[in-house]
Amino acid sequence: MKVKVAQCWDDGVATDIRVTDILRKYNAKATFNLCPGFMQDRRIEPFWREPVGRDWCINGFAGGRVGKNELLKIYDGFQVASHCWNHEVPGRVSDADFLKGAVDARKFLEDTFQRECQGFAWPCGQHTPETERMLLDAGFKYGRTTANVADVTACRNPITLDSNCHFMNRAFWKIFEDAKPTGAFYFWGHSYEMMDCPHFWERFELMIKTLSEDPDVEWVDVIDLVPLCRGGKSE
Repeated sequence: MKVKVAQCWDDGVATDIRVTDILRKYNAKATFNLCPGFMQDRRIEPFWREPVGRDWCINGFAGGRVGKNELLKIYDGFQVASHCWNHEVPGRVSDADFLKGAVDARKFLEDTFQRECQGFAWPCGQHTPETERMLLDAGFKYGRTTANVADVTACRNPITLDSNCHFMNRAFWKIFEDAKPTGAFYFWGHSYEMMDCPHFWERFELMIKTLSEDPDVEWVDVIDLVPLCRGGKSE
């Protein structure tokens, strides 16, 4: 049985460019969850800084930002999804501000890419019953959380769609093998987590290559997992 494999990447950082180059090399699909409010007209290159603050920094490495002027080129051939305008986190902002951020980001992406954008990734994985209902009412088809589960198809409401694991999970390949019988495997991450460390990037490329060369793997977009969820569609 073929296993449908999906992946997504958060925040719209400049290190996404290295990811898309690798994915194109191996004909792998992916969804990129973007925050348009953080983008400037032109790219901000990755840089090293003091490891403080919350500027998408890990161990002192900041991933930069993609530029609005190059979105179509960078993400050509891939799916994009709303990650809110300014990464508005439910519970840290009002529900009204959260919904505005989610919908404004979707509208920007639809206007930019000239195609429908029905996917969403919850900022920091945070969500509430009320914000779940609001997203569904706004027409989103799924909302990715940061929780890990053994079987993503066990999800009954894709507005809180869990993944199998983070892409840097040390047990990645075991989790993949265990997920195969379910028919789906879903992983996610932030490209800046690989910093500019050659070992991390080589390991990532090998991971994508290995999956792409597996005859049992079929790359799919995240939204393609929705029909596999028990119940078939959002409730």
